[in-house]
Amino acid sequence: MTGILRPFEKVNNKTNLTIRMGWLVCLILIWFGSSFGQTHLFPTPLQVLSGFSTLWSEGLVVHIGSSLALCFQAVLYSVVISLIFCYLSPLPLLKPIASTISKFRYLPLAGIAFYLSIIITSARTLQVWVLVVFMSTFFITSILSVINEIPEEEFDHAKTLGCTRWEMLLEVLIKGRFDYVIESIRQNLAIVWMMLIAVESILAAAGGLGFLIKNSDKLGNQGRVIALQIIILAIGILLDFILTKTRKIIFRFSKI
Repeated sequence: MTGILRPFEKVNNKTNLTIRMGWLVCLILIWFGSSFGQTHLFPTPLQVLSGFSTLWSEGLVVHIGSSLALCFQAVLYSVVISLIFCYLSPLPLLKPIASTISKFRYLPLAGIAFYLSIIITSARTLQVWVLVVFMSTFFITSILSVINEIPEEEFDHAKTLGCTRWEMLLEVLIKGRFDYVIESIRQNLAIVWMMLIAVESILAAAGGLGFLIKNSDKLGNQGRVIALQIIILAIGILLDFILTKTRKIIFRFSKI
């Protein structure tokens, strides 16, 4: 057990589980200690449980479905559009487009929503495309980084096999790095999921977890707010787990 305080020490599964359980117990104790008294930092566990019960009676499953539908639609559009720009970036004529789009990640969400609202009239469509633009800037940045880090030896190997330039693009860049694409989707999905609260406020009638959490905050119901935070975190961790397992099953010999 003394090895857990040494850098780069490898521990067995039992020790790792013990460490995780220990931190979980500490977190629960801090929560209990911070939720009682006249001025408490967090709502009590009973208030959070009451928040779960209230949310369930108000159609929590429907709101989760609305948020997931919005998230998946935005991710699908973003991935397709981003990969088109990234896979065509080796063409000198089109390379500046992808690199320029990646710079837009410094733009604030409010600015993106403002300009999109000028050309898009449907609130639901506006929600989708705000997320698409926001995720695409980060996703393109990730994929361009992957492309730039491909060793030149892989392209030389493809040349010795008689591949044309377009075949090199297909075999080395597209097929050879698709496991990195799934990993980038996993990382950037968190961005879309995190932005739901801001984006779903554009159309309150569509509901969603973002609408619920803003509504609960306005009412001052901190128990519901923490309950929703737990739900959002749990769904995010589940999506992350699914994508990680999918990548490992499809690409068993991946180096990432």
